[in-house]
Order: sequence, then structure tokens, then C-alpha cells
Amino acid sequence: MADVLLNLLMPDDVAQHVEDLLLSRPDLIIGFTASPAEGHGSAVSLVEAAELVSGHAPRTRIQTVGSEEAMREALALIKKELPRANVFFWLMPVIEAGRL
Repeated sequence: MADVLLNLLMPDDVAQHVEDLLLSRPDLIIGFTASPAEGHGSAVSLVEAAELVSGHAPRTRIQTVGSEEAMREALALIKKELPRANVFFWLMPVIEAGRL
């Protein structure tokens, strides 16, 4: 099965929980990158005063590459353990990956 890129976008207060889940399953996720992001648009709830002023909400993006089967299993784990976590995801095919 080909590798895919799993992108996860979530509120900052959820990120540590998702990271802990991913780290608990090294059989599925051998590593990932987490970085800050800003959520914009009608699907993003702005609740804090600073968010209302700036027009965006702080988010964390986690990216990892692996087999489609492993990435789908990771998604199922997040859904099971954090059912109301408000994590947006997308999968993308990977043409090539490696280390230089």
C-alpha cells in the first residue's frame, strides 16, 4: 500500500492529547511534526476576545507520513479516544519520501 500524508488540524488545547495518542502507538506513527497554525473561515469558532479582534483562532497542525492503513488506524484511534476533539484531517498521496 502506498504512503500517504496525514494532516491534522486542531485547537491548541487538544494538541497535547493527540500528540500523546500518536506517541503511544509507535507501531502506527514512527514520528510526526507539530507546528502552530491559524484557523480562518466560517467553520472556525472565534470565542476569545483576541480571536475576535484578530479574526483567526490558534490551531496546531500535525503532519505524519505512513501507509494508508496505518494513517486510517491512527484516525480511528483519535476518533475513539477523543470523540469531540474538533480535529479536521485530510490525507494526501505521497509521491516520494526519504531522508537526505
